[in-house]
Amino acid sequence: MPPALIVSGVVVDFSLPRDYTPAALFAAAPLVAAPLLSALGTAVCGAAALIALLGTLYFFGGPSWGDAVMTVATMGVVAVLALGINRLVRRVNQQLVSARGIAEAAQLAVLPVPPARIGGLDVAARYEAAQSDARIGGDLYAVQDTPYGVRLIVGDVRGKGLGSVDAVAVVIGAFREAAEEEATLEGVALRLERALQREGGRRRGLDQFEGFTTAVLVEVPAADPGRLRIVNRGHPAPLLLVGGTLRYLEPSVPALPLGMHELGCWPDRADAEQLPPGAQLLLYTDGLSESRDERGVFYDPVRRLSGERFDGPEALLDMLVADVRRHAGGGNADDMALLALRRRAAEAEPGPDAGTDAGTGGAPVRGSEAAAQRAPHRGRLARVAARRRFLRHCPES
Repeated sequence: MPPALIVSGVVVDFSLPRDYTPAALFAAAPLVAAPLLSALGTAVCGAAALIALLGTLYFFGGPSWGDAVMTVATMGVVAVLALGINRLVRRVNQQLVSARGIAEAAQLAVLPVPPARIGGLDVAARYEAAQSDARIGGDLYAVQDTPYGVRLIVGDVRGKGLGSVDAVAVVIGAFREAAEEEATLEGVALRLERALQREGGRRRGLDQFEGFTTAVLVEVPAADPGRLRIVNRGHPAPLLLVGGTLRYLEPSVPALPLGMHELGCWPDRADAEQLPPGAQLLLYTDGLSESRDERGVFYDPVRRLSGERFDGPEALLDMLVADVRRHAGGGNADDMALLALRRRAAEAEPGPDAGTDAGTGGAPVRGSEAAAQRAPHRGRLARVAARRRFLRHCPES
């Protein structure tokens, strides 16, 4: 564009009467180059525009001598200002890159990528920001292998940007602690409610009164991996994929989001569902269900995924993310967190030494298939035993 402006200035000056000089076209060239090119490119554009202006004044004539001098001086000042603008823009861009890197690091620290295989399940997760250059938001997910089975959470914190990261960290931290200690999924939900109450008490302004988090909690019990237990607190219903059929797992009793205890409080109730071998469960935030096309039509995952078969959670999420992008025309209006799991088909029967590790003297290994035989009430004792084994093998700790 800057060379086009310079050429246009020459052509226009040649076409105009002698007393007129299109200095504005020449001056626009370095100003346009400043935010687009490097400092050297901006300087070259400024010098080229100044030389072109002098050439047109010499060959095609111009206004009076005094006006010509003022025009050339103005062009020189504009070229210098363009160099200053270029430096300022480059500095701002560096600061933006640094801020985005920090935001991405914070996002990865709060929402680490879950392991691909955990407790007899294949797991995959995705976080799609509303803007391609954004890396942070209020959506959350977590997966935890506990003595009671594999527990998962997907949620959406009120608010966006860096302000929501604090609340996300509170929810994730409370979930990881409660998932290890609470014997029931209802107990985990209660601990999250209390954590958000404490967080709301220390905040000021609107978040103190209107901060809330929609969330769905899922448990695949260690003793019965073919069953799901779900607690839904105002979140979009999960999708169960069995073969090529899909259905929503709607809660039997609707409940308020976490953090809205002042409007009503009653005991949570976990719903039970079957998880056949090979079946997949999809948890998501409203960035998926509220994605719209150019006509304002919402994305319907059941209609779009019905009849499709996927090799695993990774393939499911890859297809889903690409399909949502096509539906929304390449951009989404809201962040989208996706978490999918699949119950693996029956594997070989464990041998007599299954669930033990020679390096631990035959003690049960956390996360193995033998964990399914562990009674939930022994979870605390198992953690103490694991800590003792760690200290015995690492005395320098």
